[in-house]
Amino acid sequence: MKCLFSYADKYLQKSSWKDLALIKLCLFAMGIMAGIRIPEKNRRAAGWAAYFVFLVTYLPLMSKFLRIVTEKDE
Repeated sequence: MKCLFSYADKYLQKSSWKDLALIKLCLFAMGIMAGIRIPEKNRRAAGWAAYFVFLVTYLPLMSKFLRIVTEKDE
C-alpha cells in the first residue's frame, strides 16, 4: 500500500492542473455511467457520451501514470 501512495505522490508532483482536470472529468464520467438516472429514451446516448469522455480522459492519464511508475529513481 505504501508503494501505491508513493506512486501517487510522484504522479501528483509531475502533474499540472490540466492533468487534475482530466482526472475530475474521468471520475465524473464514471459516476454518470455508474448511476444513470436519465429517462429511458435518453439513457443510451448519455451512457455513450460518458463512456467516450471516460476513455478520452482515462487513456492519457494511465499512460502518464505507467510512465512515472516504471521510470528509474534518480
